[in-house]
Amino acid sequence: MRKEDCFYLGKIVKKYSFKGEVLVKLDTDEPELYENIDAIFIDLRGSLVPFFIEDSQLHKSDLLRLKFEDITSEKDADAILKSDLYLPLELLPKLEGNKFYFHEVIGFSMVDKSFGNIGIIKSINDSTAQALFEVDRDGIELLIPMNDEFIVEVNRETKTITVDTPEGLIDLYLE
Repeated sequence: MRKEDCFYLGKIVKKYSFKGEVLVKLDTDEPELYENIDAIFIDLRGSLVPFFIEDSQLHKSDLLRLKFEDITSEKDADAILKSDLYLPLELLPKLEGNKFYFHEVIGFSMVDKSFGNIGIIKSINDSTAQALFEVDRDGIELLIPMNDEFIVEVNRETKTITVDTPEGLIDLYLE
């Protein structure tokens, strides 16, 4: 399995018991969706390795306690500690309307209600306080805030996101 075919689910943050159980910090708003998964991919030195899950349950708020079939001791758990976990993209719940996963809108066209065609979404920058669409307009990079109030429509059929940005925002990049 390739990383491009998967989504990041979370990270193993600590050991839970002397029997090899671990706690996973999930990167999701709905941890209960992943409470009963059978298998998961663990990133071990750059390769995704499948692990089968013997038992899992939610632990406190956003932690998932996992017991893997082949991890039976603290030493085994140490070997996977701090590893990233992935699942195949097809296991992502389908989103509708104006909700979307960052990876699914890469390559979409962005159109502003007033300005018209802005360009193609190249990536999402979520390392700042406000996530940003990075849009390519004929070699010029525009940063459009990913704000619910700006997003008018996400059209998956035409692969277009329509936005209504504040007046002058796009012009800042083009002058």
